[in-house]
Order: sequence, then C-alpha cells, then structure tokens
Amino acid sequence: MENVDSPQGDLQRRSSRQRNAVQHAIAHAHQPLLPPEILALAQVQQPTLGIATVYRNLKILLDAGEVLAVELPGEPTRYESAHRGHHHHFHCSRCLQVFDIPGCPPQLEQFAPAGYQVERHELTLYGVCAQCAQATG
Repeated sequence: MENVDSPQGDLQRRSSRQRNAVQHAIAHAHQPLLPPEILALAQVQQPTLGIATVYRNLKILLDAGEVLAVELPGEPTRYESAHRGHHHHFHCSRCLQVFDIPGCPPQLEQFAPAGYQVERHELTLYGVCAQCAQATG
C-alpha cells in the first residue's frame, strides 16, 4: 500500500487536471523542456493553465520523483520525465534547444583519475543541430 505521507502518495491524493496536463506534456516530449514550453503543450489539454501553476506542479512532480531537472551551465532549468532511462543531451548553440541522445559511451570511468570511483555521470554535447545546420546550408 502506498504511504500517503510520501511524495508519491501526496501526488496520487492531490492529482489534478492541471498536474495531469503538465505531466502529459513532459512525458510525451522527446527532449527536456523549459517551463514556457511545458505551459504551451499543457494548454492543449488545459487552456486556462498559467505559468505559476506549471511551476507549482513541477515542484510537486520533482519532489515525487516523476520529473528530473536538466541543468546546463548558463541556461535556465529544463525538465524531463524521470522514466526516460539513462541518456545524455545535445545543446544546439544556434536555436538553444536541448535534445536527448540515447545510449552512453562505453567505459567513461577510465577518464577518472586513478583511485577515484565514479558514482554517476552526465554528458552534454554542444554544437549545431541538424535543422539549424540545414538552414544555414
């Protein structure tokens, strides 16, 4: 039985149409999203949804472990589903979009100094996405 005092129990007990719309927008995106992007997608289901409600529900979803924050240096926080599995990101320097990269380079641990133990890693590639590269021909 789910503990109603846990973040997951609170999420289930206080489910709302607005939260469902925010969660649906994030779950069906194929890349990390900024809050205004989440708002635009969630408004398809909930047209009266406001940005404050998006931020409030992002906090609830983060606390419940349903959403992850994607932090890139010098960039605003983006959000993605916590159920997407291990992957990395590509940040386009022209359109500023962040895209998921499936998979993981093998043996990244070999780059750690001798005697260090790698517990986790994050990898972000920076460059120009295919759409921007094609536009500049």
